[in-house]
Amino acid sequence: MSEKLGLTTDLSGQVAMVTGASQGLGKACAIRLGECGATVLCVARSAEKLAETVAAIEAAGGKAVAHPCDVGSRESVAALFDQVEKTYGKLDIIVNNAGITRDTLLPRMTDDQWDDVIQTNLTSCFLFCREASKIMMSARYGRIINMSSVSGLIGNAGQTNYSASKAGMIGLTRSLARELGKRKVTVNAVAPGFIESDMTQALGDEMLKEVKKRIPANRLGTADDVAATVVFLASPAASYITGQVITVDGGMTC
Repeated sequence: MSEKLGLTTDLSGQVAMVTGASQGLGKACAIRLGECGATVLCVARSAEKLAETVAAIEAAGGKAVAHPCDVGSRESVAALFDQVEKTYGKLDIIVNNAGITRDTLLPRMTDDQWDDVIQTNLTSCFLFCREASKIMMSARYGRIINMSSVSGLIGNAGQTNYSASKAGMIGLTRSLARELGKRKVTVNAVAPGFIESDMTQALGDEMLKEVKKRIPANRLGTADDVAATVVFLASPAASYITGQVITVDGGMTC
């Protein structure tokens, strides 16, 4: 059970997968799902960092397994799901969080900077949604949660590749929700705004002051703000919510 931010839900007996679980939002989501009783399959490229996430979940009394995987590789993803089906026979929850940035203005953007971001952020979401949907359709139950961004809603200078990938995830989410709704599988996206992280701290104090002026809540969000939203969408309480984009941005886009 989890009571952070006043949220309590029981996911005991459920199997959850989180991509990009080695750090940041993915790690926070994995830990929260573990605290709620789910067995968490932690996916990312770095086995070393995944071990830290697994250790944190186990320290909180949860269950977790590390699954190193190249999330943009069709072969690696197919092999991962083959292993999951053989080991667990089901998958109840998936959080597609894996993502990278390769920021620069569009005239300077290289093909590799575009391809890397689209492959890691959007293609991986497609690959994991495709495999997860097969399992969930058969079980007639599932929660698919895709980690988009406010950049996918309003754009951001210097992030045409990132914004395009996150906007693509929103289109994927809404279309897949229509396909899977009759099978009792919900598909939603979470769109975080400015969240406390090493990346935002690197902006410097003056820039952060300007950023906060754009946020009605007058603060940056935390990883736990986002994780709490993910836990709710993963819970039975969210069974009638699908095809939605939930912004977690302190009112920045309102």
